[in-house]
Amino acid sequence: MRKLAPFDRPAQSAPTIVVARTIHTADAHDGTAEAMLLDDGRILAVGTLADCEAAARDAGLAPERVELGDAVVVPGFVDAHAHPLMFGQMMTWVDCGPEQAGSIPEIVALLRAAAERMPEGRPVRGYGYEHRNLAEQRHPTRFELDEVATDREVYLMNASGHGGVVNSFALAAGGVDRDTPDPAGGTFFRGADGELTGELSDAACNVLTGVSGVKVGHHGPNFHLADEPEEHLRQLAAATERFLAGGVTAIGDCQVSRRELDMYLRLAGTDGGLPVRVSMYLLSHLLDEALEMGLVGAFGNAHLSFAGIKLYADGTLGGWTAYFPDGYVGDPCRTGQLYHQPAEYAELIRRAHAAGLQTATHAQSPTAIGMVVDALEAALAEHPDADARHRIEHCGLPTPDQIRRMAAAGIRPVNQPQHYRNWGEGVEQAIGTPGERFNPLGEFVAAGVPVTISSDAPVAEPIPLEAIETAVTRLTQRGHRLGGDGLRIPAIAALRAHTIEGAITLGREDDLGSLEVGKCADFAVLSDDPLAVDAEAIASIDVLQTWVGGARRWEAAR
Repeated sequence: MRKLAPFDRPAQSAPTIVVARTIHTADAHDGTAEAMLLDDGRILAVGTLADCEAAARDAGLAPERVELGDAVVVPGFVDAHAHPLMFGQMMTWVDCGPEQAGSIPEIVALLRAAAERMPEGRPVRGYGYEHRNLAEQRHPTRFELDEVATDREVYLMNASGHGGVVNSFALAAGGVDRDTPDPAGGTFFRGADGELTGELSDAACNVLTGVSGVKVGHHGPNFHLADEPEEHLRQLAAATERFLAGGVTAIGDCQVSRRELDMYLRLAGTDGGLPVRVSMYLLSHLLDEALEMGLVGAFGNAHLSFAGIKLYADGTLGGWTAYFPDGYVGDPCRTGQLYHQPAEYAELIRRAHAAGLQTATHAQSPTAIGMVVDALEAALAEHPDADARHRIEHCGLPTPDQIRRMAAAGIRPVNQPQHYRNWGEGVEQAIGTPGERFNPLGEFVAAGVPVTISSDAPVAEPIPLEAIETAVTRLTQRGHRLGGDGLRIPAIAALRAHTIEGAITLGREDDLGSLEVGKCADFAVLSDDPLAVDAEAIASIDVLQTWVGGARRWEAAR
C-alpha cells in the first residue's frame, strides 16, 4: 500500500507537557505513561514527567504544563468509515427515529409540522425510521407522505441510509411511474396491484438528486442530495464538531463524490480550516476519472488526503437489501440485490488494484462477501502485493471459511458494533438465527484478521466509547446479548480497533493512531479509564477534551 509522505505540521501555540492519571499509548506494547511533551504538532517524548522535562531541556524548550488531574488520555479515535457531509446534512432534517416517533401517524405529524415551518417549495426530509420499530411493522407509503405535502418533495430516509420512502410529488418529479423499470442495483417498490408504494432503495435513490445533481449509476446508494454550497459548508462544519465531541480526530469518508470533495476544499480554505483529518475514498463511479487523472496512490496534506476507491457489493441488512438469494426469513419475497454482477465487480477490483489503489467494498451477506473475497484473491494473484490492505466495509456475516481466506489475503474488515447495538434483534428477525453472528469480531481476532471499528455516521452517532463498549459486551439497546462469548473482544482490542488499527486501515499509522514519539499529537481526554471500568460502563465515560496537532480543538462545556 502506498502511504502518504510526512504531513505538514499544523501550528501549535507553544511547547506543552501534558500530564494525566494515565496515558494509554496504543503502541505495539500497549504501554502507559503519565506525561507527553508536544511541540510543533508532534509528540517529542512520552513517559514519566521527569522524562518529558529532560527531553524539553535537551531540546532547549520551555514548555507550558497542562495538568489534566484524574483524567485519562487515549489516542484520538479514528473513525475509518463515516459520511461526514451526509451526517451534517441530516442534522438539519427531521428526526423520525424511535425516540421521536413510534408509529406512522406520529412520523407524518413530525414531518407536517416541519413543512409548516419551512419556506414554500423547500423539500421536507426526515431520517431514522426503522420499520420494525414502528407499531405498524411496515414502511410508510407515498400516500401517507402525501399527507405532509403534495407541492414539494417529501423524503423519509431509512435508518440504514440505503433508501426510504418518498411522496407522490417526488416520484413524479423524478419521472417515475408504475411502468418505470427498476434500475440496476436498486428498487422502486410496488404493491400487489403494481402501483408504486413510494419505498425506494439503493440505486433508485438517484432520482432524489435532480437533473443536475450527483449521479452514481448502480455504484451505490445516492445520498448526495444538494443544498446551497453555503449550507453544505455549515453542515460539514457542524458534523466535524460532533466528531470532535466524541474524541474523533481522523475520519475515513467512505463515499466521496464531487459534492464532498468540493465542500472539503472549501472548508479547508476557511479561517478555521478542516479541524479533523479526513482520508477520502472516491465512489467507484469515479474510477475511470481517477485513473485518467493519475490518482494511483495516496496523497494529501495534514488534514485532507485521498486514500482509495469505495465500492458496493450488496445492500444493507437494516433495509433488507443485502443479498440473500433464497429470501429473508422475515420476508421470503425479498432477496435484496447485488450492485454489480460478479464479473463486472471483479473487473473494477482488478483495475483499481493493478493501479495500486486500496479498495473498500460494502458487503453484508455471505454471498456478497464471497464475491468480494473471490475478486480480491484474483486481483492479488495477478498483481501480488503483500500490503494492499483492501477493505470490506461492514462485513456483517462472513462464513468461517471466508474469514480464513481474508486472513490469508490480508483483507481488513471495517465493522460497526453500534449497528447491532441499535438493531441487532432486527437482524435476527430478518435472517433468523445466523443473525446472532452479525459483526463477528471475536472470530476475526481468533483467525488473525485485524479488526477496525467505526461508526458509519450518520447510520450511528460518532461515539467511539459506545462502539467500544458494544464490541466488548455485544449488548443491544434492549439488553439482549447477541451471540456467544466467542464473538466478543477484550476492551484493549476494542480500543486498538478504534485507534491504531483504524490508522493502519487508512494507511496513516506512521502519523496517527498511537501516542508515540514523532507522531501527530492527536488525543482524547476522558473522564475515566475505558480499560479499567466495568465493560457496561465504558459508554458512560465522558470525553472532556479533544486535541488535534497539539492544539485543543474541542472541550466539553463546564
